[in-house]
Amino acid sequence: MFNHLKKTRLAGLLGSVAVLMALHATPASAAAMKLRLGHVFAINSPVDQASQDFARLVKERTNGDVEITVFPNSQIGGDESLARDLSRGSLDLAFINPGSLSGLDPLMDIHYLPYIVTSFDEADKIFYNPEGILQKTLRETMSKHRMQTLGFFELEFRAVTNSKHAVEKPADLQGLKLRVPGSAGIREFFIAAGAQAVAMPFPELFTALQQGTVDGQDNGASITHNSRLFEAQKFMTETNHVYAMGAIAASQRLWGRLSDEQKKILQETADEVAAKEIEVNRAANAQYMQNIAAGGVQVTTLTPEALAEFRKVADKVWTNLESVYGKERVDALRQEVQALGK
Repeated sequence: MFNHLKKTRLAGLLGSVAVLMALHATPASAAAMKLRLGHVFAINSPVDQASQDFARLVKERTNGDVEITVFPNSQIGGDESLARDLSRGSLDLAFINPGSLSGLDPLMDIHYLPYIVTSFDEADKIFYNPEGILQKTLRETMSKHRMQTLGFFELEFRAVTNSKHAVEKPADLQGLKLRVPGSAGIREFFIAAGAQAVAMPFPELFTALQQGTVDGQDNGASITHNSRLFEAQKFMTETNHVYAMGAIAASQRLWGRLSDEQKKILQETADEVAAKEIEVNRAANAQYMQNIAAGGVQVTTLTPEALAEFRKVADKVWTNLESVYGKERVDALRQEVQALGK
């Protein structure tokens, strides 16, 4: 009898302790959500800095409930691989270049139509307008592929580098083997100018330039500098044929797991770091060009007459690609550009 009473009291005591422990323990739902973020950009580049800031600020603002590990420099794949992983939900977040995703959907690179804008002021009005046709198209298309767009950041005005000769006019592109992204706009622009357009994933580009598999490529100052592409090139022309912007994206699978407060924090933080990245990237561009020139690359700036020749090539491309992007979208973009007074 005594032993039975003792066991009963002990069981009760243990039960009380268990209840108290349960009340004071951190619930499973409050455990840190550990997320992965990937991008293709060089370590310490403006985009990488923005991604690291994003991860740090999200952790701070969620009181440690959301922890993001950043994988830069194509460590977990190129843009298309990252996008497909986002779409499947096997990757949580990415700072991604939609212009490299035409293999996923042709509409992803509508903003790569040549010579939409030629200055940062124009880019701000066309590319960073949430109500403009470019952002609307990209947001809708990414959503269709189960990606939630949180914001847009700057990549650069694209240029042409090569190992053969200076490019001063469209005719100088004839016969050059240029690596291009999968973009229809960029590919058709160079083909129309007489170049050989070679589609190739970005992570393979540096080796291809070194080995002479391609003569050149068309990234601008920041990517050409930060990925050290200029070390395998002799000539660079600031053609500014395409203004490229990137997107901060989350998988819809992740987005559905977040609380409203967490979504708000991620969205506001994305807005903040994207705006800062644009400012930092523009300030850095002049220094990048100086470093590229100091590295022995001959840099050419187009004359107004040469720029007009390149634009004539671009006009044909816009018309030819109405079948890819849709005449209504291309016409809407034309109207936005014309409204700038061009």
